[in-house]
Amino acid sequence: MEFTPGKLKLVAALFVMVFCSAGFHIVSRIALNIGVSKLVFILYRNITALLLLGPFAYFLEKKDRPPLTFSLLVQFFLLGLIGVTANQSLYILGLYYTSPTYASAIQNSVPAITFVMASVLRLEEVHIKRRDGMAKIMGTIASVGGATIIALYKGPPLLRGSGFSSDVTFTSPEKMLNRTWGCVYIIAQCLSYASWMVLQVPMMKSYPAKLSLISFTCFFGVIQLLVVTAFTERDPRNWRIQSGEEVLTILYVGIINSGVVYSLVTWCIQKGGPVLTATFQPLQTVVVAVMAFVFLGDQLYSGGLFGGILVAAGLYLVLWGKTEEEKIVNQDKEGATLRKHLVDQENTEECPITVQV
Repeated sequence: MEFTPGKLKLVAALFVMVFCSAGFHIVSRIALNIGVSKLVFILYRNITALLLLGPFAYFLEKKDRPPLTFSLLVQFFLLGLIGVTANQSLYILGLYYTSPTYASAIQNSVPAITFVMASVLRLEEVHIKRRDGMAKIMGTIASVGGATIIALYKGPPLLRGSGFSSDVTFTSPEKMLNRTWGCVYIIAQCLSYASWMVLQVPMMKSYPAKLSLISFTCFFGVIQLLVVTAFTERDPRNWRIQSGEEVLTILYVGIINSGVVYSLVTWCIQKGGPVLTATFQPLQTVVVAVMAFVFLGDQLYSGGLFGGILVAAGLYLVLWGKTEEEKIVNQDKEGATLRKHLVDQENTEECPITVQV
């Protein structure tokens, strides 16, 4: 499979997005363990992101930013509702009742959901009878399957961690119920996140200023979260930042996740489409497992190794399918251009130009 410089840049951005997002799972769990209010944590996160992105969007995209209309404001509001308020609130609730490993594993349904949504809305072409279409389908299935194996099948242990484990065990009926609710929240978050990625495709056609798009999304998300948090968090003590650890967690998720990752997601969707961007989601489970081993002392199992290999193979298939699809599209464009040139040449020869004196 040959990679053009543009394709290499896209893949590099996707890998950076995956690693930053994997760190977000760990940092968010730490924030919850500290005792930070869930909604206040999300609110401060997006305020931080808005303060970071807003100035860059204002100064760098003055010429690229189309004038605001009521229709655009409504679309920004919906993106904020789906991509910020619903997406992040559902995730933090799901993480509260489960663990980073479970949360990242359940999120592996995002590629399949995005694939179906994009195909139904005809934002992603899937040619089942062609090898590139089959590669994209099989790659998506392999990636989701590999990450599911990591979540559900441990197998014999390979390496033992330092002894401390962040894995959540569920034994009592109450804990089992909490786990069930946590899974429901994360699944709903996956639907919200996939919808946010798919809806950005038509949005970017009418509003190509990517940083401004994310900034407006964060702005409306902050307004919505401020209203919700004001009604749910009546105790002023829950609004206070009481330790340096809280500051660091808020800065990480605000700058790295809501700022850098959201910008990378939007850029990758514009360059590679929502399906390719979502297909890298299962790789997070592999990275989270490794991070949990290194930083939290979790144990690595053979199931994780086998699942990681399957995820890598699935990503390769999707990338190969996208590359082949682009080759076919380029060949069709070249053929159409050549045919048009020949037709124009024939018309010129049949209708010679005469000069009247």
